[in-house]
Amino acid sequence: MNRTLFGRVWPNVTAIILFIGFVFPVYWMFSTAFKPTGDIISENPVWFPTDVTFDHFKTAVSADNFWTFVTNSFIVTILAVSFSLMIALAASFALARMRFKGRRGFIVGFMMAQMAPWEVMIIAIYMIVRDASMLNSLVPLTLFYTMMILPFTILTLRGFVAAVPKELEESAMVDGCTRAQAFRKVIFPLLAPGLMATSMFGFITAWNEFPLVLVVNKEAHAQTLPLWLSSFQSVFGNDWGATMAASTLFAIPILVLFLYLQRKVVGGLTAGAVKG
Repeated sequence: MNRTLFGRVWPNVTAIILFIGFVFPVYWMFSTAFKPTGDIISENPVWFPTDVTFDHFKTAVSADNFWTFVTNSFIVTILAVSFSLMIALAASFALARMRFKGRRGFIVGFMMAQMAPWEVMIIAIYMIVRDASMLNSLVPLTLFYTMMILPFTILTLRGFVAAVPKELEESAMVDGCTRAQAFRKVIFPLLAPGLMATSMFGFITAWNEFPLVLVVNKEAHAQTLPLWLSSFQSVFGNDWGATMAASTLFAIPILVLFLYLQRKVVGGLTAGAVKG
């Protein structure tokens, strides 16, 4: 009886401790962004804001080139996710449905690309972009972010395509659909969970990417929010309220997207991991 009770209690206790450990820094960031400066620098921690203020957000938003960084981040992130999904849909269908020489090698290659740390290729990427005269441009960021997202997207969507019975596709072709029409009308609607899961992963990866934009784009008009956030403290000194407000603004798009897609994301990742 005691062992059974212990077996039920310790996983819940562990989960609660981990939850607090992960959530508390996020809560502290959000709460600090709304605290008056007096509460932030107080010797006694203020766990809940006594007087909510939006002054720190005004300071962050009024920083130089803030809206340029926001625009750049959304442009490269959305384009990279869109391009990776378009390419991955075709590639995953080929890997799941077609049998051709070197197919296993392609799959292993994508797995190796997914495991490889992109940071070790920063210098090579910089030289390629420099020789192409594309420094301080959003184009190379979009292309390389697409390449970063692509392996995971292909491997995940491949599992979803493989999970769709071939009979559905064959029935559509018997009824007069071409292979492309069968894919668009039959398979594509069934890939929604996988598309959401991979879109979420791609968005987070591209939105948070820092080393590449630091090396490739030195001018402010071509930089993104992660680089702006890293330099925010050097601009505003020890204004921790403004720093936390800037961090909150940076985290809001990911938080909103995750809350909107969370069920589909979890279901998509687990389903795509065991099929194919």
